[in-house]
Amino acid sequence: MRNSSFQKFLAVMLGLAAAGFCSQAAAQGPQVVVNTGNPDGKLGALSRPASVNKVETETADDFFLNQTTVVTGATITGLLTNGATLANLKNVEVEIYHVFPLDSDQQRIPEVPSRTNSPSDHEIEFATRAANNGSLRARGTVLNDGFTVLNSVEDKINKKPANTTHGEGAVTGQEVQITIAFTTPIALGPGRYFFRPEVFVDNGNFLFLSAPKPIVPPGVAIPGDLQAWIRNANLSPDWLRIGTDIIGADVPGTTAPTFNMTFTLSGITVRNAGSPGEPDCNGQTSAALNQQFGNHASAALALGYPSVQALTESFRNACKE
Repeated sequence: MRNSSFQKFLAVMLGLAAAGFCSQAAAQGPQVVVNTGNPDGKLGALSRPASVNKVETETADDFFLNQTTVVTGATITGLLTNGATLANLKNVEVEIYHVFPLDSDQQRIPEVPSRTNSPSDHEIEFATRAANNGSLRARGTVLNDGFTVLNSVEDKINKKPANTTHGEGAVTGQEVQITIAFTTPIALGPGRYFFRPEVFVDNGNFLFLSAPKPIVPPGVAIPGDLQAWIRNANLSPDWLRIGTDIIGADVPGTTAPTFNMTFTLSGITVRNAGSPGEPDCNGQTSAALNQQFGNHASAALALGYPSVQALTESFRNACKE
């Protein structure tokens, strides 16, 4: 009887330990860390790479991280136009930007009304991911075969003083959500960044869809939330505010609209990581990874890195920022 009771007790304790391990693993798995909500139907903004007879056009929106985070994936919601479907999807690329004036030429005179709180001139070099080189995987889902936005910004992206066009009118297309997984995750220190997805669709375009501003559920408020910006190859390295600079106010003396874009970011926070730019950032981050995950090999596995070397390089880059 005693032996039987002990075996039952041991089985219960092992079960509790296993449950605790699974719970801890789940808690350390990727969570949604940025969510701007659902499309509001107000705007579609072009975001595509350069191709035959088409100039590159980039739309970016900001997000904020309050601690070091390994970004493992994203979703973007947009409109496929001109009869394009997911069968026409050829590539997805993601870039991350600091906020101006970082990574920017501060000596040149901007050809836009303002660069305050805009994305930088140049992307964060180590944070670019694309499907065509295998650094991300993307799959699309159709949400609505006939979704209409009230206004759009595609071609009329002009330097000042011709920047205000009031948009290019309503557009109807196939509403899709593209789910992105980074094959090598992106480690970012705390702070504000801009997220810029770009989608290549042959025989059509991808319009990044706007989300409510201020953010409403199921979105989660972003501290100090900024508005979305856009540029094309003719305007680069400058950016224009989609609402303030391009759409503008319908009635003189009123306030122009501002927009968020519809996206989420998923990732895992690293507690007590070092501060980017500080001399002990690498050492402190290494210790934090060991404390949170046990060792670097376990950290690489939990965070989704293909190797310990990839993990080490990612955090080394983050510490340089």
